[in-house]
Amino acid sequence: MSTAHLIVTLVAIALNGFSGVAALAHFAPILPGMQAAGVPVSWLRFPIGTLKTLGAVGLLVGLWIPVIGVAAAAGLVLFFVCAVYTHLLAHDISAQFGLATGFLLLNCATLALSVATLSGAG
Repeated sequence: MSTAHLIVTLVAIALNGFSGVAALAHFAPILPGMQAAGVPVSWLRFPIGTLKTLGAVGLLVGLWIPVIGVAAAAGLVLFFVCAVYTHLLAHDISAQFGLATGFLLLNCATLALSVATLSGAG
């Protein structure tokens, strides 16, 4: 495992974990952005908060079992592709759209580095 992979994965764990817990707890600052994107509040616990939190846990487990990390990173990439698409469909180009795009890029980097480590290239 390269230093870059470790650092990017740890950042992804921290940010996805915080984002997931924030959704589970219905953290007030995220509610207007969710409403602007047309996301029902009832979705904050499941699927949104649960999937983000499980993705972070999967990345953590992936530090010891790399195939789990690849699967978690792939799942988070798919999640954030859907999040960006949801914001675009709602014509919501807000700060939360920017965050979703940033999370997508972070998780793409995590996936690429995880695959490289799994294949022995990293």
